[in-house]
Amino acid sequence: MKVLIACEESQEVCKAFRKLGHEAYSCDILECSGGHPEWHINDTVLNVLNDGWDLMIAHPPCTHLAVSGARWFKDKQLEQKEALEFVRKLLEAPIKYIALENPISIISTKIRKPEQIIQPWMFGHGETKATCLWLKNLPKLKPTNIVEGREQRIHKLPPSKDRAKLRSKTFPGIAKAMAEQWSKAIIFNKIVEREAELTLN
Repeated sequence: MKVLIACEESQEVCKAFRKLGHEAYSCDILECSGGHPEWHINDTVLNVLNDGWDLMIAHPPCTHLAVSGARWFKDKQLEQKEALEFVRKLLEAPIKYIALENPISIISTKIRKPEQIIQPWMFGHGETKATCLWLKNLPKLKPTNIVEGREQRIHKLPPSKDRAKLRSKTFPGIAKAMAEQWSKAIIFNKIVEREAELTLN
């Protein structure tokens, strides 16, 4: 299965799919920090949307979208407009299976509500960080390991040059769930579609 992880420099999700044997690539205008540049497309994702992907998981930058920055919204209306247009292009990409993730944001009111909201503590990490998922032809993620602990560690990270990268990195438990559950669902759908074609022929 050919998988595109859009706007990901950490390669956390990319590596989870690679571990299962899929042809996965991260894509970002930043160089990757995940240790596998051979699996990284250093370009804007808009240039590769038509390259025959089976699945895209997109992590568009939330700087101008997240409601946590609502107090600055009035001063960055142009940036918001551009960010929302980028999200629309990702959601409308010619890819059969799409998941787009973002924190609580204006995507919900300006485009559409998410299909699901997940938390790290549903997938083995005792922290809170509400993450919205907009899904196309994909099932909702099922919790894999509900744990105690509701710490806002990511939110409380001190200022640093790497703070944005650390805040945007996908939790390993969530990446693993995405890779395992969505690849299984897509492969099952492909088998059903192939059997239907054979029956018709």
